Amino acid sequence: MSIKKLFPILLLGLAVLTGFDSTALAVGQPEPWQLGLQYPVSPVAVEGHDFFILLTWLMTIITVVVLFLLLYVLFRFSAKRNPVPSKTTHHTLLEVVWTVVPVLILLVIAIPSFRLLYFADRVEDADLTLKIIGKQWYWTYEYPDNGNFTFDSLMIDEETAVAEGMNRLLDVDNPVVLPVDQNIRLIMTSDDVIHNWAMPSLFIKLDAVPGRLNETWTRIPGEYAGTTFYGQCSELCGVNHAYMPIAVKAVTMEEYEAWVAKAQEEFASADLPSAVSVASAE
Repeated sequence: MSIKKLFPILLLGLAVLTGFDSTALAVGQPEPWQLGLQYPVSPVAVEGHDFFILLTWLMTIITVVVLFLLLYVLFRFSAKRNPVPSKTTHHTLLEVVWTVVPVLILLVIAIPSFRLLYFADRVEDADLTLKIIGKQWYWTYEYPDNGNFTFDSLMIDEETAVAEGMNRLLDVDNPVVLPVDQNIRLIMTSDDVIHNWAMPSLFIKLDAVPGRLNETWTRIPGEYAGTTFYGQCSELCGVNHAYMPIAVKAVTMEEYEAWVAKAQEEFASADLPSAVSVASAE
């Protein structure tokens, strides 16, 4: 590989390791020439970003050590320096080391990994619930704790988005509205095929599976009130997979209550009939 091709890779690794990716980025959306992850916002996102940095350091250290060992072997055991090759077949200490070291590395990865998985999966004392339903090819949202109203969220067509200065392929007609400083339970399912509700800034990437409820949670700090976060479906779900974005608008509790009152009138109720009649078998 030439130096010209290797330089961008080295620059990317340096930027990720030094945390350059999370300092000068706009919050909630991708940026041109962005390196690394989006800026972490929720508690899970912060933990996930730290875990990502840990893994990057580990991969870099392992790569450097392996490269050094390869260069050392090429130099130390070349035919010029060893005209008579060694016939050694076993080395007890070396075999113990190359067995124990990978196990220790896996433990270093596994402990924070399991802790992060439990942290993202645990939903305690949720202040409100948002139900997310994936459909071909748009999202439907329900607010069971606020009158159980429901609405569809579809992508704004590209021409309109460009003409009005909106985010192409990201802005939607009805964004999700969530209050800041609240623990929010997210329940996901699907009406047709498997979708995936992915929101990078909140470190959420969870499948919406037909006939199944998957659950996670998030919390948006108060400093991000007024910010819109963008994501997209991350599961190949059909021909229009690329055209079902996600937009989440964070607002203060007062703004959220005002929006709920308006939404209850604007959107149809998702309430089921109080009684369901079943045909008699007689």
